Amino acid sequence: MNFFIEGIQGAGKSTLTGRLAELLPDHKVFREGDHNPVELAWCAYMTKEQYEAVLVKYEQIAEEIKANTITEPEYQRKDQAECGEEGIRYIVTYTRIITDIPGFHKDLEQYEIYNGRIAGEDFERIILSRYARWHGERQIFECSFFQNIVEDFILYSEMPEEEILEFYKRLKQVLSGREYKIVYLDVEDVAEGIDIIRKERVDGNGNEMWFPLMMEYLKQSPRGLRQGWKDFDDLVGHLEHRKSVELRILRDIFPEHALILRSKDYDLTSITV
Repeated sequence: MNFFIEGIQGAGKSTLTGRLAELLPDHKVFREGDHNPVELAWCAYMTKEQYEAVLVKYEQIAEEIKANTITEPEYQRKDQAECGEEGIRYIVTYTRIITDIPGFHKDLEQYEIYNGRIAGEDFERIILSRYARWHGERQIFECSFFQNIVEDFILYSEMPEEEILEFYKRLKQVLSGREYKIVYLDVEDVAEGIDIIRKERVDGNGNEMWFPLMMEYLKQSPRGLRQGWKDFDDLVGHLEHRKSVELRILRDIFPEHALILRSKDYDLTSITV
């Protein structure tokens, strides 16, 4: 069985992923920023030309970049053999590279597929083709099914809810015949949950680290700019909306694959039944 751990920010996804990994030591875990067969969060997704330019620009850490790179066929292709060199995409887990080179991480960030960086049609095709190629067994995924995809649809594509559901209907067809369970941690009081994590995610001097970055991400998105979002209540409203969309997807499209649990109040063994 494969497991997708989902829920809004602060639901406890990382904790559950770790606990489930301990319970199921024969399962491989994929977290955000890892080389992941179905998700590209915190990864640069580049053409051969772009990749080679990065290696030249950052020659002093080229070997480390190579060590954090995998390749795969572009979305129109099924395997690398039929692609040729120009049809290969280079995936770099650039956030795993520790360097003091100014601007390196910001530079590589431009090659991510999220936050409106590529056309919507290409975005969907990349996601669906990667899921189509995936035939994993005994794997645990953190934030690979909803979070980054739904955030992009809502904040950057400003996609209507019905269109988001149509995408997930297509994804379900792609996943036909696979064994998987989507474990969703439902935060009952979103405002309280966000207030907790904004106080927890601070630096050594107690300065908030997560909340200002999250608010800037929200405010600078097309939807945030259009709505004039600026404060805590706007973040809570967005996450409540996202949660309602994700729960509807589970109940309407994936009922036989979904397990909805109360955040931080669940029986771990119920997940593996």
